[in-house]
Amino acid sequence: MSTGNSDNSTVIQLDKLSVNLGGRLILDGLSVELKGRTIGLLGPNGAGKSTLINTLLGFYAPSMGTARVFGHDTRAEARLVKSLIGYMPENDSFIADMNAVTFIRMMAELSGLPAQTALERAHECLFYVGLGEARYRKLGTYSLGMRQLAKLAQAIVHGPKLVILDEPTNGLDPPARRRMLKMIREMRDNAGMRIVLCSHLLRDVEDTCEEVVILKGGKIVHYANLEEERRANKRFVELETVGDDEGFAIAMENLGATCAMAGKGRWKMVLPAEFNFRDLYQVASDKDLELRRLNYRKDTLEDIFLKAMTQ
Repeated sequence: MSTGNSDNSTVIQLDKLSVNLGGRLILDGLSVELKGRTIGLLGPNGAGKSTLINTLLGFYAPSMGTARVFGHDTRAEARLVKSLIGYMPENDSFIADMNAVTFIRMMAELSGLPAQTALERAHECLFYVGLGEARYRKLGTYSLGMRQLAKLAQAIVHGPKLVILDEPTNGLDPPARRRMLKMIREMRDNAGMRIVLCSHLLRDVEDTCEEVVILKGGKIVHYANLEEERRANKRFVELETVGDDEGFAIAMENLGATCAMAGKGRWKMVLPAEFNFRDLYQVASDKDLELRRLNYRKDTLEDIFLKAMTQ
């Protein structure tokens, strides 16, 4: 199953994008250019993730600025943009008494495929996601994992260039979760689809995504190119201190470190490659701090997210 999309063009471009809903500013001046094959969209509840997704899908109009998908304006070229995107929603949107192949065929026809092509694609996609043997069962009899797979099938049935997945592993048991993540990687690597993954599970995003955008309060508080972060080989440490640590972070940042507080007396830091640990001990001595624990650790998306949430 292939879309033939292997270019490395800009997938999503936001230029000072703002969205007002009901008199409230939900998205506030978002500007970013995303080119990754898999893009993670993160943020706490109420950060504006769903509003951004709906804006990309053309359901919400920007109040200011623009949003573009593969160079096409989501407002001026809404019909074309919709044809380029597949969407797997977080919540179920099924007709319970309809069997899977009939439902997926209907969704394919709504996406513009001719009836016979839609039927063929429905069968193909259900086999692709592992529901071939259950394609004639009513959707209302499906387990949670099967419903998630059916939602994925309807998102890709029309061969989109971009697939937006909203909480695709939500509620899945470990084997089903691994199967879903494997499918996402196959879609990225073998089917040539670009993917936006919105998830509360940082590990899922870290395992599959090349770029990450973190929203908070309707603003972009952090953008990370995870591929570049991994290649940078930065040194990450966890510290526990005892004593008055006021000014500790400022002193460390003056030495080139990036600091985030993980709790009282607990710190996570990114140290530059040339950092001398003697300087760390000297700062602790100057601040009359006892270092109780110091651990090296691998860079994780949790560190990036934590720092973004403390800004």
